[in-house]
Amino acid sequence: MDKKQVPDIVVARLPIYLQTLKMLEKEGEYTTSSKDLGKRIGISAAQIRKDLSHFGEFGKQGTGYSISYLIEQLESILQVNGVWNMALVGVGFLGHAIANFKGFANHGFQIKCVFDADPQKIGSKVGEFTILDSAKMEEIIRSEKIKVAMITVDAIHAQAVAELLVKSGVKAILNYAPVTLNLPKDIRIQYIDPIIELQHMTYYFQD
Repeated sequence: MDKKQVPDIVVARLPIYLQTLKMLEKEGEYTTSSKDLGKRIGISAAQIRKDLSHFGEFGKQGTGYSISYLIEQLESILQVNGVWNMALVGVGFLGHAIANFKGFANHGFQIKCVFDADPQKIGSKVGEFTILDSAKMEEIIRSEKIKVAMITVDAIHAQAVAELLVKSGVKAILNYAPVTLNLPKDIRIQYIDPIIELQHMTYYFQD
């Protein structure tokens, strides 16, 4: 499979399928169909079948999908059947919440180290982590071979932090700062900005 030939919008839906399948498994279900999945997610059965067809054949007509098998296959496709170590940069209110979040490990990720530039925070604890000095970020990230990072600093510092992460060998960044990052094309960036999402929703309000 040539990953470049799979549309990114298809890849973006795979974690949604995986999350829904894991919910079904917790509910005690063993099999499902594209129709049932579509009802839960709000996507047509035809779209689900088309999306999955990019990666192979995972079900049989009339019997549907084995939930455990499809979970296994999607985890392999998304490369979350192991555990990716992550760096967290910025320990404000949001950084504190993320550092204390316990849900990453069950989905293929774990925070390995937490950084901040504030001398008053460096050396103190957040959750189970000791806050490290951002000045040592490149050295530590390289030694730990970390490829994934989350940025929760303010907008004015986000670009500089992102550039240092890339220099350190990070290949994927989840950016919570309300700013668009200018990075090399081979770096994967995802943005989480609640203001943009709220403005997206309010467009649909009736006058």
